[in-house]
Amino acid sequence: MASWAEQLQRELAGRGLAVASIPGKGRGLVASRTFFPGEVIISQEPYTSTPNKILVRSSCDHCFASSNLRKCSACRVTWYCSSDCQKEEWKLHQLECRVMAALTEDRKKMLTPTIRLMVRLVLKRKLQNEKAIPSSNIDNYYLVEALESHISKVDENQLVLYAQMANLVSLILPSHELDLKEIAHTFSKFACNAHTICDPELRPLGTGLYPVISIINHSCVPNAVLIFDGRTAYVRALQPIGKDEEVSISYIETAAVTKKRQNDLKQYFFTCTCPRCLKDSEEDAILESYRCKNQACDGFLLPESGGKSYTCQKCSISRDEEEIKKMTREILLLSDKASSFVSSGNTTEAGSIYEKIEQLEQNLYHAFSITLLHTRETLLKVHMELQDWQTALTYCRLTIPVYERVYPPSHPMIGLQFYTCGKLEWLLECTEDALKSLTRAADILGITHGTKSQFMKELFGKLEEARAEVSFKLSSSRGHDEQFS
Repeated sequence: MASWAEQLQRELAGRGLAVASIPGKGRGLVASRTFFPGEVIISQEPYTSTPNKILVRSSCDHCFASSNLRKCSACRVTWYCSSDCQKEEWKLHQLECRVMAALTEDRKKMLTPTIRLMVRLVLKRKLQNEKAIPSSNIDNYYLVEALESHISKVDENQLVLYAQMANLVSLILPSHELDLKEIAHTFSKFACNAHTICDPELRPLGTGLYPVISIINHSCVPNAVLIFDGRTAYVRALQPIGKDEEVSISYIETAAVTKKRQNDLKQYFFTCTCPRCLKDSEEDAILESYRCKNQACDGFLLPESGGKSYTCQKCSISRDEEEIKKMTREILLLSDKASSFVSSGNTTEAGSIYEKIEQLEQNLYHAFSITLLHTRETLLKVHMELQDWQTALTYCRLTIPVYERVYPPSHPMIGLQFYTCGKLEWLLECTEDALKSLTRAADILGITHGTKSQFMKELFGKLEEARAEVSFKLSSSRGHDEQFS
């Protein structure tokens, strides 16, 4: 009988893929045929998954929908949106339900998403071993065992935490004989391999373990993207991927300078050597640099050798270091004040202070600064919450040129920002602008999200409405002109 690894290779070969050893990276997923932009490279259901919020109403345990939720009457922990989802989960949940129903309220509070993910993994493994639920070439515990834990690189404090978490799992599952060392290792695998399940607008919903998708390596300039529909994971090509080319996705937020990206990747225990990380530092200088004092110049500042001033690399005008420090301190003080208003729920006052911060940052940072971008993203959210649609649209439009600089052309973040822009323009009756923005959104998100999800159907519906409205206005205008000609 073929080994699980041979069975996996056979399964992937039918999908135009292969697991290969990548120099300096370990295992990776390689294309054995050409994939085109928008094409699904691989899709997978999670081996185990859990919503982010457990003891409060959040999302359906099976499909991750957030509407029509009802709590399991026995364990009072799990939520389902329909009887169909409850039936799909029943064989696993009946074991989990008994375990959780027996817990005291204090013990239930210990059911963090990570602990529950482990409990569900242990129970699914048991059910598959007993053949109570099916396994397949891409859904079996051997694939979990093969995942890299990097346990030898984990620091002592984290090892102690994993051991404590393993003990907690054994308290929750007292009737199961558990290998606590193996459980601790699996927690380390979660840290390196579990994926955040997001809704179509990339808002986090939960966590899932997708053992085959976890084989795909990271790049800061990925050729594919991971998107979820419910809890089903889809990896789609962002650009043509040729035969024998490695498939890559991004593990982190890539709208950041190299130092920040490398720091964010430390939890995965590798140093990225993608083309973006290896090239010169001009991009980083633009993303984190100060702007030229000459408002008409789009250059960025470089520190002088003496360290007392910064000079524009384009027009050579200098800016005093003390002036920069003074503005930076003022921004930090205002940021602390804005955060306190956000914490107290005073959105209006927070928005007012963030606007002052944005004005200061415009004078201090380059137009493509990540710091300025994040402030404008915050202001977009604030004014959306305040239903100040015109101001929200202003900030949304300001973010798009930076998104187009820091993300690949077909990145979902660009598409989603155009979608937000289009919805705001439609709301404000800027119909022709809305049509342009929604068309850009559909072009990008059609590649990253496919075309069949409910989210995309809603986008296409809005696009058709805008197209019809523009067409109507155009024909009305022509009729009016003919009437008076």
